Amino acid sequence: MGTTHIAGSLTANDWQAFRATLIPGGDSAVWDKAFGDYFHQRLSLRYLDPIKILQHNSTYQGEGFSILVIQCSLLEFLESTVQGTSYRYRPRGAPPPGPYEYSSSSDIFVSFLTKRMPFANDFDEPRARDFYEGVRCGLLHEARTKNGWTIWAKNAGNALIDANRKIVYRNNFQEGLLTFVSWYKTALPSDRSLQEAFIRKFDSLCV
Repeated sequence: MGTTHIAGSLTANDWQAFRATLIPGGDSAVWDKAFGDYFHQRLSLRYLDPIKILQHNSTYQGEGFSILVIQCSLLEFLESTVQGTSYRYRPRGAPPPGPYEYSSSSDIFVSFLTKRMPFANDFDEPRARDFYEGVRCGLLHEARTKNGWTIWAKNAGNALIDANRKIVYRNNFQEGLLTFVSWYKTALPSDRSLQEAFIRKFDSLCV
């Protein structure tokens, strides 16, 4: 895994060398670099830039499905990075996940949607679980939304969803994700628990 690219041209070997400079509670400038070189570069190239391409070439003929699929993958990565956890497939009868592992994405989604701003303004736990089942699982497993959910491009306000009509506004949803990333950029250099979780997450990407 040493030559595997984990953030643009940066490899697992690069991470191992840089990791030695990362001290939880340490120099905030080093953590700024960790955010820019590893976290944001990975997000930009693998998630944010592809979403921009789809948005800028929008024909309003169904590309919202592709955008939401990427957004759901991004959402899970964001929350699992905040928690410092990694997904592990768990076949029937296998041992339970370890202390920093999970085998079901539903709780990750609920945690993000109900705890992270600005999403917490629009989601409670029942609505978050319905979103997970009807949007995330519907799109990933059946290439459709379920449970009455539909995808619109945007609305005139800041709402991410219309809870009553079960509409998700994919451009507003994207702005919400970018708002969260901006918060994370500000919080990471001074938050020891986020820093410890960051190290666990990127260690897991190099295994």
